[in-house]
Amino acid sequence: MATPLSHLAVPLALALALGGDIVPPGLMALALACAVLPDLDALGLWLGIPYAHPFGHRGFTHSLPFAVALAGAGTVLAPALGSDPLTVFGVLLVSAASHGLIDAMTNGGLGIAFFSPFSQRRSFLPWRVIEVSPLRPSALFSRHGFAVLRSEMRWVWLPCLVLALLGIGLRGLAGR
Repeated sequence: MATPLSHLAVPLALALALGGDIVPPGLMALALACAVLPDLDALGLWLGIPYAHPFGHRGFTHSLPFAVALAGAGTVLAPALGSDPLTVFGVLLVSAASHGLIDAMTNGGLGIAFFSPFSQRRSFLPWRVIEVSPLRPSALFSRHGFAVLRSEMRWVWLPCLVLALLGIGLRGLAGR
């Protein structure tokens, strides 16, 4: 898995790229929560749920159907978030789905059950360039932990920064 902090990069970049008129602060906060929520399944490891179980780590909560359901549930909050339901759905879907996609680029653990509950087959993406994060947060303050953070800066944060700046630039051009 990637660190929880790096899962925040996608919704932050999306909010910056689209701007506060499209992604108001409440929607951004909910998108940040949706981006890290899939890792709640890691608690199952301490509850005795085996890693490879459909509800184990990188199982159902990392799947695309889960991301769709989470985004769909979030649309009921659209009026309170100050946004239209389609925008809420899209932002939350990208934020939640990005979690499994980022984890599928790591070089360790089991793959992602992208289509759970319909299939329990676990997969990685063809390029596994992100150093897998240790499950213990304290291990991030080790040589391996710093390698993980460097890897995430290169393969998650830098591309998200480029996309955010591109979106900001395009919005600037459109406003002229």
